[in-house]
This record gives sequence, structure tokens and C-alpha cells, in this order.
Amino acid sequence: YANPRNLAAGSVRQLDQTITKSRKMDSYAYSIKTDLGQKTHEDEHLILKELGFKTNPHNKFCKDLKEVNEFRNYWERNREKLNYEIDGIVVILNDDKSFNKLGVVGKAPRAAIAYKFAPKEAQTIVEDIIVQVGRTGTLTPVAVLRSVNVGGVTVSRATLHNLDEIKRLGVKIGDTVVIGRAGDVIPDVRQVLKDLRTGKEKEFQMPNKCPVCESPVEGPAQRARLAPTKGRQVAFKCTNKSCPAIKREAIYHFVSRKAFDIDGVGPKIIDQLMEAGLIRDAADLFTLRKEDLLNLERFAEKSAQNTVNAIGSKKKVALDKFIYSLGIEHVGEETAFALAGHFRKFNNLKKASLEDLQSIPDVGPIVAKSIYQWFKKKYNQKLIDKFDKAGIVIVEEKITKESSKLVGQTFVVTGSLESMTREDAQDRIRKLGGDVSSSVSKETDYVVVGLEPGSKYDKAKKLGVKTISEKEFLLMLK
Repeated sequence: YANPRNLAAGSVRQLDQTITKSRKMDSYAYSIKTDLGQKTHEDEHLILKELGFKTNPHNKFCKDLKEVNEFRNYWERNREKLNYEIDGIVVILNDDKSFNKLGVVGKAPRAAIAYKFAPKEAQTIVEDIIVQVGRTGTLTPVAVLRSVNVGGVTVSRATLHNLDEIKRLGVKIGDTVVIGRAGDVIPDVRQVLKDLRTGKEKEFQMPNKCPVCESPVEGPAQRARLAPTKGRQVAFKCTNKSCPAIKREAIYHFVSRKAFDIDGVGPKIIDQLMEAGLIRDAADLFTLRKEDLLNLERFAEKSAQNTVNAIGSKKKVALDKFIYSLGIEHVGEETAFALAGHFRKFNNLKKASLEDLQSIPDVGPIVAKSIYQWFKKKYNQKLIDKFDKAGIVIVEEKITKESSKLVGQTFVVTGSLESMTREDAQDRIRKLGGDVSSSVSKETDYVVVGLEPGSKYDKAKKLGVKTISEKEFLLMLK
């Protein structure tokens, strides 16, 4: 397996216990919740060991910060000697009485901190730069790398985002580069080693034609001439709205968790369905029969029926989810929710004028124009008719007494919540009239802190933004 962390997470969620058992997972115990007379964290490890639990043999008591630094630095150099992956150490105050007195913020104890290692990096060659086409037609350059192992994962691709990023890095085809994995997950190009150039390296040029359908590509300079008020743009786009790549990405987006959330229908299955000519757009998914799938690779009687059932179970959808699933340019989750709250019914949105759309506080002129033009296109009108014929039921937004409970308050949710998913928490905030943001700023009213919060929690502390635990958040929702 390439990624131990993902393997472990997937294994403990497995419904089939024989699969979990076959993976021979193991764990160490690190703390005791029951009072067994322990006075220090070190005592807890000794008691756990005496009780027969496995404890990490590399745990160590450090008398001061100098020893902590030495311990951390030692394991950064020697982590490959372990038969499991680590990305840092956890430093915990040894005295249990002081530990408990300091309390917690959300679920994060004040007396413990993760002391991370520097991200893993590797050196490799950019053998080519290819272009991918996204669901909105945006062309994204991707570095094709000579395969290299970065932190236990073989990396052969890394996104370069856009032409501006290529210029910033100064990357050329044939360059030697340093590759890292952002958050130990997403491959990215960190640095170009220009001293190692041979003179054979080639400059990358954005194509004039779409690499998928060969239609003309529109660059930022052309769009700036057509719409000078839009400000500086960096994206290159395919001009063919019926480009197969756009359609394919649009269906990926449609079935995603934040849209229709169709379980078991991912990119690989969508690719198979499109290549077999069984679907041309997202609406075609709802016309599939079990028999259609039996001729495809990896589909047997039961899996085919399960897939058809999974699709059929999603025919009823909330208005904001449906709007988001359409993949209208510039319309993300928050805008979709604002549109649903304003128009209440999909037909009202469909018939809305440009002036109606611009009157919504969260919708500016560029977004309004994008929405208005989307509904005017014949292809999209036919797609909506197909959804209707397929039996899609769009649940209209209802005004409730509680819908103004959190009006004027902005929330950021970070970390994992126990009682609900992060998406569910964000939906509850919106239903109660609150706003959800993906980033923390001085305008943020509350940061809801779950298990293992990220940098948003740190930023909230730095800016003095109020942080609340999941328990406090649930009380606000009542």
C-alpha cells in the first residue's frame, strides 16, 4: 500500500471485519482515563505496560526543552528506521495535576502540542508539462515527473496551477526540481534547481487549442479586452462548452459529496460509463439500469444493483445542493445557499433577471452574469428538462422561525466533529441564517474547534477570534 495513513483510516471504517483483520493492524496505548493512582504521564505508560497494553518503546521523559528538541531532531533524522510513519512528535506536560488544570480548547489540551517535522522532499526531473481541462473549461498545467518516492508515496505528477505559478517558479521542461507533499499529501513543486540546467531545457507554452477537443483556447488577455472590469485573471479556458473534458469533470462534480453525494459512483465508474456511451451528462445517471452496468469491468450482479440503488436514492435533493451540483462558474457552496435562500424555488431562480440576481447581497455583477447566462443556454435548458423527466425532486427552501437564529454571525469549522460531519455542521449554520467561511479573519465571530484542528485554530488564537467546542456549538444550535 502506498499511503499507510489512508490505509489505516479506511481499514478502521471497514464494515467487513474480515478485511480489517487481514490487514494486521496494531496500535500503542498512550494514556489512561481511569484514576489508577497515576500522578504523571510517565506513570500512565508504566501502568499501561503492567496491565498488558502495548506501549511505544521510544517514549521518553525529557527534563527540559533542550532535551525535547534533541529528541525531536533525533527522530526526524531516524524516522525511516521505524516500521510505521510519523510526521512529528507529541510533547505532553508530565505532571497530570498541572495537565488537567490547564484544561482544553475544543478538544485540544493546552498542555500538549504536536511538534512536526519538516515536510519530506525529493529531487526529480520534469519530463514534460501537460495540460488538464477542468469542469469549467480551465486549462491547468501539470508537471509529468520522473517517478520519485516522497514520504512513502510514489509521485509522478504535480500540479503547476497556472502560467503565473510556472513563471514564479521559473520551471522548464527538463528541469531538476525539488518536490514536496503539501501537508504530507498533495504533491507540489517547491523549487527549481537552476544550477543543474544543461541548456536543453524547454520553455512551456500554453496551447492555442484545447488538448481534448481542439477548440480555440481563450487566454486572460483576450478576456480582459472583452471584459476590462473583471480585473486581472490568469486562467486559460477552452471555448467549447460541449468539450468532453468539461462534461466529464462536470459529472465528477455532480456526484461529489458536497453536491448529490452519490456513494460508490466516482471518476473511474463515470469514465467507464462515458466510454461505453451509457451517459453523456449527469441526468443520464438516473436512467441507468442494472443490465447496463453488467457489461462493464468490475461490475457483478450485486455491485451493479447497489450502484443503481445508490443513484436512485438521491433523486430528492435540497435546492442549494442542486444549484451547487450544476457547476455554474463562480457558484460555490455559499453562493448556492444564498440563491436558495433568496429564491426558495428552483423555477424562481431559473426565471430570474440579471437585476434580480444582482440584488442579492452575496452576488456581485460577475457572478450574476455567469448565473444568468448559464440558464439562457439551450444545452443547460435541455439538461434541466432531463433532470425533471428523470424524476429529480428539488426540495424548496422553507422559511422557519429558527432561520434567523444565527443571522449576522460568521462561523469557521475546523477539525473533526463527533456528532456530525463538517459539511452537516456548515449546513446547520446556514439553515439558521449564519454565514460559513473557509478562512479565519477578524470578521469571523466563532471558530468551531473539533478533533485535530488545523492552522485555522492557530490563526483564530492569533487574531483573538472566539473559539468554541463542539458541545458549545451544539448548544447554540438548540
